[in-house]
Amino acid sequence: MAQVELASGRRIRQASGFTLWFTGLSGAGKSTLAAAVSRELRRHGIAVEVLDGDEVRQNLSQGLGFSREDRDTNIRRIGYVARLLTRNGVAVITAAISPYRAVRDEVRREVGAFVEVHVKASLDECIRRDAKGLYRRALAGEIPHFTGVSDPYEEPLRPELVVDTEREDVGDSATRVIERLVELGYLRSAADA
Repeated sequence: MAQVELASGRRIRQASGFTLWFTGLSGAGKSTLAAAVSRELRRHGIAVEVLDGDEVRQNLSQGLGFSREDRDTNIRRIGYVARLLTRNGVAVITAAISPYRAVRDEVRREVGAFVEVHVKASLDECIRRDAKGLYRRALAGEIPHFTGVSDPYEEPLRPELVVDTEREDVGDSATRVIERLVELGYLRSAADA
């Protein structure tokens, strides 16, 4: 199996399939962090698949709206694909707002090998980062059911890791995520093999 070199200098390899579930507000940095972690794992030959919320919505959940029911359906679909890939030994990384705790917990139960990472940034920071102008439009009432503005975001109660993207750069966050995967046994030190 592939090996990854961490900042600590340890060499690791993938122990099994798992789903790394990034959740947080729009603009918090989920996709950026998913790209950084997947790039590092792929660089060392680990089989990785990224399920980005926006891409899944375009390709697997087209036609769904943003009601709670439609959002839950979208997350269940992402979870289903993640479960299939995970059981076949793939490192799955999701980057989806997934605003409701209950459906995230449901997906956790279905997948089993599930690592929840709360990618955290304040609403003000997410608004500042918003290149597409979605928050501005939501605050003006032009976009209904916008998470963090007119719809709730339920933070995880016990995530395996919290990454604060306002206080930490992407490289440090990616290293922390990989180190946590080692701690949880999804990646193993070569000495443990």
